[in-house]
Amino acid sequence: PIPREKWTRKMDFILSVAGGFVGLGNVWRFPYLCYKNGGGAFLIPYVIFLVLGGIPIFFLEVALGQYMSEGGVTSWRLVPIGTGIGYASMVIVTLLNIYYIVILAWAFFYLFQSFTSELPWGKCGQYWNTPCCVATYSKSLNRTLNASIAGNFMLHRAAKNRRRVLGLSAGLEHVGTIRWELALCLLLAWVVCYFCIWKGVKSTGKVVYFTATFPFLMLIILLIRGVTLPGALTGIKFYLTPDINKLGDPQVWIDAGTQIFFSFAICLGALVSLGSYNKFNNNCYRDCIILSLVNSGTSFISGFAIFSVLGFMAEEQGVHISEVAESGPGLAFIAYPKAITLMPVSTLWAILFFIMLILLGLDSQFVETEGFITSFVDLFPRQLRKGYNREIFIALTCLISYLIGLTMVTNGGMYVFQLFDYYAASGVCLLWVAFFEAGAVAWFYGGERMWVNITRMVGYRPLPIMKYIWIFGTPLLTTCTFIYAMVKFEPLVYNKVYVYPEWGTAIGWVLALSSMVFIP
Repeated sequence: PIPREKWTRKMDFILSVAGGFVGLGNVWRFPYLCYKNGGGAFLIPYVIFLVLGGIPIFFLEVALGQYMSEGGVTSWRLVPIGTGIGYASMVIVTLLNIYYIVILAWAFFYLFQSFTSELPWGKCGQYWNTPCCVATYSKSLNRTLNASIAGNFMLHRAAKNRRRVLGLSAGLEHVGTIRWELALCLLLAWVVCYFCIWKGVKSTGKVVYFTATFPFLMLIILLIRGVTLPGALTGIKFYLTPDINKLGDPQVWIDAGTQIFFSFAICLGALVSLGSYNKFNNNCYRDCIILSLVNSGTSFISGFAIFSVLGFMAEEQGVHISEVAESGPGLAFIAYPKAITLMPVSTLWAILFFIMLILLGLDSQFVETEGFITSFVDLFPRQLRKGYNREIFIALTCLISYLIGLTMVTNGGMYVFQLFDYYAASGVCLLWVAFFEAGAVAWFYGGERMWVNITRMVGYRPLPIMKYIWIFGTPLLTTCTFIYAMVKFEPLVYNKVYVYPEWGTAIGWVLALSSMVFIP
């Protein structure tokens, strides 16, 4: 068999990890959660989860992979009783890879639609428009319209997205037909992903020099453009103004915890795999601290770029900013694109924005896919490290994932997508895995033994605060959050209107338990 690869340069590892966990969630999820949960006050629970959950588990996974020089499953030979943790992570990342890339298909679709002198979602007269379409909406128009028409305009933005892009059906039971435009965009996303990883870390390490750095450049450009727009200060104030009373709401703490787990890409096995390509004496302790600050810093700065533009949009339309702020994908595919149509040279800004989205999502996608591939290849090295077997296996993985993903680009695809997003890689699954990761290393293997291993790798003994967090902090935090999440759990509802049928909820729980069951 071909011997196991290593990163050619240290920067290959840094950029691969940065690209893997600095993704779409930093741009659309963190800013929305921050404004929804008390503005600046949200940073208090966020930092607590960062210190007790995000950084310790992130460091633990990278150090485990580096020490064992194995993927996300075989690294757990360090603690044989914890092998199920590796399999659980591999199932989660498999399901995540299937649905996450659908977001890239949407972004590619929007990008191709942006190459026009007038952005199609900014004008009326299209076959997908609703009767309440208003082509020009400004402060002067708002003064002459009553509140119901203004509200209809806000709803119209989302309706256009559902009708033109998604072709949304009535529910999960009405899957409908495959939307060929999105199917082709999804195929393009998988082809690009394949060629980013087909040669292993040799290709991944080169690609990330572009995919991991260009989005940061785009974010800076959009930030500068955003803060120079009229109304930007209103948006930024709305984003950051603290509401301390919100801290009494347990849901705020849950949101902070889930954001940390999602944005750090922990409990997916990918970080273990990326760490496994490091040289044994790499200073992973320093790397992880720096990368953690980059991740959280990007989330925070993204809020300025997003809410400065939303403040401008609210100013132009003469409405409160809460009327134009959307949650989740709606922020990236409804609110922000609409705001772009109000800017001069809107086509240019639309193209730049969707290129940034594609690159943010692409490197997260191929890094996590590489993590899965590494874990599987390390399970069967004799078979998959011979000749072109690895390339063929990657192609089959991409093909099967694409075929399953086609269910998410049908008329009922959004309902399938939300089912995967809510259950398959949910906070409940990640909290479950994080608890056992910390417990297996800190309690069964021994926190001090692991700290000695880290000392051997980095060449000095770091402050043992991380060790004590593994032993006490992370297990306590994940246990409390997990219990609360289960007690307060509510079945999935799409768009606050469509209630999933019982059989749909059952499928969701099958997706969740398909990973969790491996640990017991």
